Amino acid sequence: MTGLLVLGVFMALAFLSVPILTSIIIASAAGVVALGFTDRLGIVSQQMLDGINSPALLSVPFFILAGNLLNGCKLTDRIFRFANNLVGHIRGGLAQVNILASLLFGGISGAAVADCAALGTVEVKAMRERGYPADFAAAVTAASSIVGPIFPPSIPLLIYAFVSNASVGRLFLAGIMPALLLVAVLMIYVYIVSVRRNFPREKRARFGEVARSAVDGFLTLLAPGIILGAMLTGFTTASEAGVLACIYALGLGLYYRTLNLDVLVTAFRDTAYLSTIALLMIGFSATVGWIMAFDLVPQQLADFILGNIDSKWVFILVYLLFLIVLGCVFDATAALIILVPIMLPIVDGFGIDRVHFGIFTVLTLMVGILTPPVGIALYIMMDIAKLPFEKVARATIPFLLPIVIAILLIAFVPQISLFLPNLVYGG
Repeated sequence: MTGLLVLGVFMALAFLSVPILTSIIIASAAGVVALGFTDRLGIVSQQMLDGINSPALLSVPFFILAGNLLNGCKLTDRIFRFANNLVGHIRGGLAQVNILASLLFGGISGAAVADCAALGTVEVKAMRERGYPADFAAAVTAASSIVGPIFPPSIPLLIYAFVSNASVGRLFLAGIMPALLLVAVLMIYVYIVSVRRNFPREKRARFGEVARSAVDGFLTLLAPGIILGAMLTGFTTASEAGVLACIYALGLGLYYRTLNLDVLVTAFRDTAYLSTIALLMIGFSATVGWIMAFDLVPQQLADFILGNIDSKWVFILVYLLFLIVLGCVFDATAALIILVPIMLPIVDGFGIDRVHFGIFTVLTLMVGILTPPVGIALYIMMDIAKLPFEKVARATIPFLLPIVIAILLIAFVPQISLFLPNLVYGG
């Protein structure tokens, strides 16, 4: 019952719009009191410290810093130019460019919010100047931003690897094909809409223009390859790969002469803030996880589900629906840290690969940034496009159809996720 109390307090506070971190702290304290440890509240801090005392978590602030450095060095224009030369000539050209740029930028930042904030200004401005409706420009930017969290390097996948004890290398490899699939379905959807609404296409770039933009952006686009390659070859661990990403970002800033003191100060300040929030959330969520384990919630839930659902495909479908609802209300990081340890006994019971499970879990939770009331991508695009929240939300809703189709394919066809990691590491 203590586990249910903790979840109830957490959900009630979240529904009341109490900040997620505050909700987790109060819920964990309530759980410790309910367990009868009122005179030993130090358990909270002990579990919190145990929760973040992991070398694997060192990679999170390093990857955040690398993304902030690359953003600050204004490398987005090079990515946008290269994407434009590649796919701008397709119907709905700049919308197609928007989606491809999100894939390329996702390999640098690893976060959806960074994608919206860094690329959004460039993309929305360019699309409006070419006659695209402002709400459509905002919607395609928000929708395509969820590609970043599953394309390596990915901060949500790093957190999932920590809470599930899954291989970071396998997870990063597993995210490549699902990200490409998501890009493909979004581009097909945009093409259909563009034909119906007669959106313009850009002039086809000559081979020389494509080559020059590729060379200009090559070093930037090489970042995810270097990071992933260093990990797969055993040259670095996940944490060391984060350090390598920071060194590479600094080197690019110096090479392009866009790195200065202001960029460094801003990048370190933002990294300190985001890392503190993330690690505090992980720490207190670990306390909630300990309470759940103490109260045998994972085992009881596993017994109930395995006793009433005899098909893993039915379980996956119900689980996906639950995640979509959960993502509408809760922050994806908090949901990952609290939910995944509870679900792992069930996942193992059905024989679902933990890497495959992580990919569709992260991607489905990311849908929450496109839906009210959390919908952080909607708020960012509202600010960038200078539009009412309701207008951005209405324009974004149709994009959920191709996204859901991609999620279902990824969830029900495991080889989409597992082909590359099995090829490299062995099945």
